[in-house]
Amino acid sequence: MPRKVITIGHSPDADDAFMFYAMTQGKIPTGDLEIRHELQDIETLNQRCLRGELEVSAVSVHAYAYLADRYLLLPCGFSMGDRYGPIIVGREPRDPSSLRNATIAIPGELTTAFLVLRLYLDGRCNYIKISFDKILETVQSGNADAGLVIHEGQLTYEEHGLHLISDLGKWWYERTGLPLPLGANVVRRDLGADTIHQICQLLKESISYALAHENEALDYALQFGRGLTREEGRKFVRMYVNQRTLEAGPEERAAVERLLQDAYWGGILPRAPVIEYAE
Repeated sequence: MPRKVITIGHSPDADDAFMFYAMTQGKIPTGDLEIRHELQDIETLNQRCLRGELEVSAVSVHAYAYLADRYLLLPCGFSMGDRYGPIIVGREPRDPSSLRNATIAIPGELTTAFLVLRLYLDGRCNYIKISFDKILETVQSGNADAGLVIHEGQLTYEEHGLHLISDLGKWWYERTGLPLPLGANVVRRDLGADTIHQICQLLKESISYALAHENEALDYALQFGRGLTREEGRKFVRMYVNQRTLEAGPEERAAVERLLQDAYWGGILPRAPVIEYAE
């Protein structure tokens, strides 16, 4: 019997690479599924899923609001900030209230970071779109007043001579008492119940393997660390791949619902999505 080809999209970042290590490197069997991986930045993956191009993909939780009719959320694979998250940085310290009149470099309009920034600023935000890995240098050069930083830039911004203005994950926790759900993995509904179940199991096994073989998986993930030292890479991976990633429990699910509901009531989302998980 021919194997069924499943294309999985994820970002070329240390945390995603760590999460998918066992699956990409043949550490776990994939049965009758032939898994193909495509690495692209998260905003590109968001846009591809809007077109239904990928069977499985990492996406922003923000983007899921526009994907729920075609995709289910996988109950594992979440990246959540536990009192930390995307940060806003500038060339000098400044009062967060001044950001309403600033031009902020953002990594994409469908990123969760941008959704939370809009909640933080009550919807008022002047911004320019920049590739996520160019935001620090954009702020450093003066082409933006501030930058919305995701991925490893959360650990390295000081090396660029920049200052922390606000940590949106900390702000979100103070507002809600919940972790901040940033990234998720989704599976296309039309794959059918059996295949969806297989994919759920494979992703959970891959995350479990990486957590149990941290040094081995970290060796692989650091290829995607963009200048992180080994210990910085370990810190970054642990921030976003942990027990919350392994299984979305009641608190994690409540956080997803609260974020998207707040965005709807804040006028950021046109409708409140129906949140459904593949079980």
